[in-house]
Amino acid sequence: MLAHFLEEEGVPTTQISLVRLHTELTKPPRALWVSFELGRPLGIPNDPSFQKRVLLATLKLLEAPDGPRLEDFQEDAPSSPCGITVLSCPVNFAQKGTDTGETEQLQAAFNREIISMRPWYDMVVKKRGRTTVGISGINLEAIGDFIYSFLEGIEPENPRDDIPLAYALKFAVDDLKAYYFEGVTAQPGQESVSSQVLADWFWEETVAGKVLLAVKEAGNTNEDDLIRMVTSNLIVPAW
Repeated sequence: MLAHFLEEEGVPTTQISLVRLHTELTKPPRALWVSFELGRPLGIPNDPSFQKRVLLATLKLLEAPDGPRLEDFQEDAPSSPCGITVLSCPVNFAQKGTDTGETEQLQAAFNREIISMRPWYDMVVKKRGRTTVGISGINLEAIGDFIYSFLEGIEPENPRDDIPLAYALKFAVDDLKAYYFEGVTAQPGQESVSSQVLADWFWEETVAGKVLLAVKEAGNTNEDDLIRMVTSNLIVPAW
Protein backbone atom coordinates (compact mmCIF):
# COMPACT_ATOMS: atom_id res chain seq x y z
CA MET A 1 0.00 0.00 0.00
CA LEU A 2 1.41 3.37 -1.06
CA ALA A 3 0.63 5.07 2.25
CA HIS A 4 2.61 2.49 4.20
CA PHE A 5 5.55 2.77 1.80
CA LEU A 6 5.62 6.56 2.10
CA GLU A 7 5.49 6.36 5.88
CA GLU A 8 8.47 4.03 5.85
CA GLU A 9 10.30 6.60 3.74
CA GLY A 10 9.52 9.30 6.30
CA VAL A 11 6.64 10.95 4.41
CA PRO A 12 3.52 11.23 6.62
CA THR A 13 0.24 10.46 4.90
CA THR A 14 -3.45 10.99 5.52
CA GLN A 15 -6.60 10.10 3.61
CA ILE A 16 -10.38 10.23 3.47
CA SER A 17 -12.25 6.96 3.88
CA LEU A 18 -15.72 6.30 2.49
CA VAL A 19 -15.83 2.61 3.44
CA ARG A 20 -14.98 2.17 7.09
CA LEU A 21 -14.67 -1.64 7.03
CA HIS A 22 -12.16 -1.51 4.18
CA THR A 23 -10.08 1.06 6.08
CA GLU A 24 -10.17 -1.03 9.24
CA LEU A 25 -8.82 -4.00 7.27
CA THR A 26 -6.08 -2.15 5.38
CA LYS A 27 -5.01 -0.09 8.44
CA PRO A 28 -3.52 2.99 6.72
CA PRO A 29 -1.36 5.25 8.94
CA ARG A 30 -4.06 7.93 9.21
CA ALA A 31 -7.59 8.11 7.84
CA LEU A 32 -10.70 10.21 8.33
CA TRP A 33 -13.94 8.29 7.85
CA VAL A 34 -16.84 10.29 6.41
CA SER A 35 -20.45 9.18 6.19
CA PHE A 36 -21.00 10.54 2.69
CA GLU A 37 -22.24 8.68 -0.38
CA LEU A 38 -19.69 6.89 -2.55
CA GLY A 39 -18.00 9.16 -5.07
CA ARG A 40 -18.39 12.27 -2.91
CA PRO A 41 -15.57 12.23 -0.33
CA LEU A 42 -16.05 15.95 0.35
CA GLY A 43 -19.85 15.94 0.49
CA ILE A 44 -22.18 17.56 -2.02
CA PRO A 45 -20.82 19.82 -4.79
CA ASN A 46 -20.72 23.61 -4.53
CA ASP A 47 -20.40 23.81 -0.76
CA PRO A 48 -16.84 25.09 -0.32
CA SER A 49 -17.12 25.90 3.37
CA PHE A 50 -18.19 22.35 4.23
CA GLN A 51 -15.58 20.84 1.91
CA LYS A 52 -12.91 22.98 3.57
CA ARG A 53 -13.86 21.59 6.99
CA VAL A 54 -13.48 18.05 5.67
CA LEU A 55 -10.07 18.82 4.18
CA LEU A 56 -8.83 20.56 7.34
CA ALA A 57 -9.96 17.63 9.48
CA THR A 58 -8.11 15.26 7.13
CA LEU A 59 -4.92 17.31 7.19
CA LYS A 60 -5.06 17.70 10.96
CA LEU A 61 -4.46 13.97 11.24
CA LEU A 62 -0.91 14.65 10.05
CA GLU A 63 -0.25 16.03 13.53
CA ALA A 64 -0.94 12.59 15.01
CA PRO A 65 1.91 10.15 15.70
CA ASP A 66 2.30 6.96 13.73
CA GLY A 67 -0.90 4.94 13.46
CA PRO A 68 -2.84 3.19 12.32
CA ARG A 69 -5.27 5.94 13.30
CA LEU A 70 -8.88 6.10 12.14
CA GLU A 71 -11.09 9.00 13.18
CA ASP A 72 -14.70 9.83 12.36
CA PHE A 73 -15.75 13.12 10.81
CA GLN A 74 -18.48 14.38 13.12
CA GLU A 75 -20.74 16.01 10.52
CA ASP A 76 -23.07 14.51 7.94
CA ALA A 77 -23.05 15.99 4.45
CA PRO A 78 -25.62 18.74 3.89
CA SER A 79 -28.83 17.52 2.32
CA SER A 80 -29.27 17.68 -1.44
CA PRO A 81 -32.54 18.73 -3.06
CA CYS A 82 -34.98 15.84 -2.79
CA GLY A 83 -35.97 15.65 -6.44
CA ILE A 84 -35.64 16.87 -9.99
CA THR A 85 -37.41 20.18 -10.42
CA VAL A 86 -39.93 20.28 -13.26
CA LEU A 87 -39.20 23.41 -15.26
CA SER A 88 -40.51 25.02 -18.40
CA CYS A 89 -37.69 23.45 -20.39
CA PRO A 90 -37.66 21.88 -23.86
CA VAL A 91 -37.62 18.34 -22.48
CA ASN A 92 -40.71 16.17 -22.20
CA PHE A 93 -39.80 12.96 -20.42
CA ALA A 94 -43.28 11.43 -20.43
CA GLN A 95 -43.15 7.82 -21.61
CA LYS A 96 -46.84 6.91 -21.74
CA GLY A 97 -47.72 5.17 -24.95
CA THR A 98 -44.08 4.37 -25.78
CA ASP A 99 -44.02 0.60 -26.08
CA THR A 100 -40.71 -1.17 -26.61
CA GLY A 101 -42.49 -3.24 -29.27
CA GLU A 102 -43.10 -0.11 -31.32
CA THR A 103 -39.46 0.21 -32.28
CA GLU A 104 -39.80 3.15 -34.68
CA GLN A 105 -41.75 5.20 -32.15
CA LEU A 106 -39.30 4.38 -29.38
CA GLN A 107 -36.29 5.30 -31.50
CA ALA A 108 -37.89 8.57 -32.56
CA ALA A 109 -38.76 9.43 -28.96
CA PHE A 110 -35.21 8.55 -27.90
CA ASN A 111 -33.63 10.83 -30.48
CA ARG A 112 -36.06 13.66 -29.71
CA GLU A 113 -35.20 13.43 -26.05
CA ILE A 114 -31.47 13.55 -26.76
CA ILE A 115 -31.92 16.64 -28.93
CA SER A 116 -34.12 18.28 -26.31
CA MET A 117 -31.46 17.84 -23.63
CA ARG A 118 -28.87 19.70 -25.71
CA PRO A 119 -29.66 23.30 -24.59
CA TRP A 120 -29.28 22.31 -20.94
CA TYR A 121 -26.10 20.36 -21.61
CA ASP A 122 -24.57 23.24 -23.60
CA MET A 123 -25.48 25.62 -20.80
CA VAL A 124 -23.71 23.59 -18.13
CA VAL A 125 -20.59 23.04 -20.28
CA LYS A 126 -20.36 26.77 -20.89
CA LYS A 127 -20.84 27.50 -17.20
CA ARG A 128 -18.38 24.91 -15.88
CA GLY A 129 -15.93 24.95 -18.76
CA ARG A 130 -15.68 21.17 -18.80
CA THR A 131 -17.56 17.94 -19.48
CA THR A 132 -17.07 14.23 -18.90
CA VAL A 133 -18.77 13.39 -22.21
CA GLY A 134 -16.53 12.19 -25.02
CA ILE A 135 -14.92 8.88 -24.04
CA SER A 136 -16.74 6.96 -26.80
CA GLY A 137 -15.55 9.18 -29.64
CA ILE A 138 -19.13 9.35 -30.96
CA ASN A 139 -20.67 12.76 -31.47
CA LEU A 140 -23.92 13.51 -29.67
CA GLU A 141 -25.90 13.63 -32.92
CA ALA A 142 -25.06 10.00 -33.66
CA ILE A 143 -24.89 8.44 -30.20
CA GLY A 144 -28.60 7.60 -30.01
CA ASP A 145 -28.65 5.68 -33.30
CA PHE A 146 -25.43 3.86 -32.36
CA ILE A 147 -26.85 2.62 -29.05
CA TYR A 148 -30.27 1.86 -30.52
CA SER A 149 -28.78 -0.35 -33.23
CA PHE A 150 -27.94 -2.93 -30.55
CA LEU A 151 -31.61 -3.09 -29.64
CA GLU A 152 -32.47 -3.86 -33.25
CA GLY A 153 -29.80 -6.55 -33.53
CA ILE A 154 -27.78 -4.54 -36.06
CA GLU A 155 -24.01 -4.44 -35.63
CA PRO A 156 -22.92 -0.84 -36.27
CA GLU A 157 -19.51 0.26 -37.46
CA ASN A 158 -17.07 0.48 -34.57
CA PRO A 159 -16.17 4.16 -34.02
CA ARG A 160 -12.97 3.13 -32.23
CA ASP A 161 -10.27 1.03 -33.86
CA ASP A 162 -8.43 0.55 -30.55
CA ILE A 163 -11.15 -1.32 -28.63
CA PRO A 164 -13.77 -4.02 -29.37
CA LEU A 165 -17.26 -2.95 -30.40
CA ALA A 166 -18.64 -4.11 -27.05
CA TYR A 167 -16.46 -1.63 -25.19
CA ALA A 168 -17.42 1.12 -27.64
CA LEU A 169 -21.03 0.42 -26.64
CA LYS A 170 -20.11 0.63 -22.95
CA PHE A 171 -18.37 3.99 -23.48
CA ALA A 172 -21.30 5.28 -25.56
CA VAL A 173 -23.67 4.43 -22.70
CA ASP A 174 -21.33 6.19 -20.25
CA ASP A 175 -21.36 9.27 -22.48
CA LEU A 176 -25.15 9.18 -22.79
CA LYS A 177 -25.67 9.01 -19.03
CA ALA A 178 -23.09 11.76 -18.40
CA TYR A 179 -24.84 13.92 -21.02
CA TYR A 180 -28.19 13.54 -19.27
CA PHE A 181 -26.82 13.97 -15.76
CA GLU A 182 -24.79 17.06 -16.64
CA GLY A 183 -27.72 18.52 -18.56
CA VAL A 184 -30.29 18.10 -15.82
CA THR A 185 -27.97 19.57 -13.19
CA ALA A 186 -27.81 22.77 -15.26
CA GLN A 187 -31.33 23.51 -14.09
CA PRO A 188 -31.69 25.86 -11.10
CA GLY A 189 -31.57 24.09 -7.76
CA GLN A 190 -30.21 20.81 -9.18
CA GLU A 191 -26.43 21.29 -9.08
CA SER A 192 -26.10 19.43 -5.77
CA VAL A 193 -28.76 16.78 -6.30
CA SER A 194 -27.76 13.37 -4.94
CA SER A 195 -26.54 10.63 -7.25
CA GLN A 196 -29.40 8.38 -6.10
CA VAL A 197 -32.00 10.96 -7.11
CA LEU A 198 -30.29 11.36 -10.49
CA ALA A 199 -30.24 7.60 -11.01
CA ASP A 200 -33.92 7.23 -10.07
CA TRP A 201 -34.83 10.03 -12.45
CA PHE A 202 -32.82 8.62 -15.34
CA TRP A 203 -33.95 5.01 -15.09
CA GLU A 204 -37.59 5.68 -14.19
CA GLU A 205 -38.50 8.85 -16.07
CA THR A 206 -36.48 9.09 -19.29
CA VAL A 207 -36.83 7.37 -22.62
CA ALA A 208 -33.04 6.89 -22.57
CA GLY A 209 -33.34 4.76 -19.46
CA LYS A 210 -36.05 2.69 -21.10
CA VAL A 211 -33.91 2.16 -24.20
CA LEU A 212 -30.91 1.02 -22.17
CA LEU A 213 -33.05 -1.48 -20.28
CA ALA A 214 -34.22 -2.83 -23.63
CA VAL A 215 -30.63 -2.97 -24.95
CA LYS A 216 -29.68 -5.07 -21.95
CA GLU A 217 -32.55 -7.45 -22.66
CA ALA A 218 -31.72 -7.69 -26.37
CA GLY A 219 -28.06 -8.33 -25.61
CA ASN A 220 -28.92 -11.67 -24.04
CA THR A 221 -29.30 -13.18 -27.51
CA ASN A 222 -26.30 -11.52 -29.16
CA GLU A 223 -23.86 -13.98 -30.73
CA ASP A 224 -20.84 -11.97 -29.54
CA ASP A 225 -19.78 -13.20 -26.09
CA LEU A 226 -18.22 -9.87 -25.16
CA ILE A 227 -21.33 -7.91 -26.17
CA ARG A 228 -23.47 -10.28 -24.09
CA MET A 229 -21.17 -9.71 -21.12
CA VAL A 230 -21.27 -5.92 -21.49
CA THR A 231 -25.02 -5.67 -21.97
CA SER A 232 -25.68 -8.08 -19.11
CA ASN A 233 -23.36 -6.49 -16.56
CA LEU A 234 -22.22 -3.00 -17.57
CA ILE A 235 -25.18 -1.19 -19.16
CA VAL A 236 -27.71 -1.14 -16.33
CA PRO A 237 -26.65 -0.94 -12.66
CA ALA A 238 -27.41 -3.84 -10.36
CA TRP A 239 -30.14 -2.86 -7.91
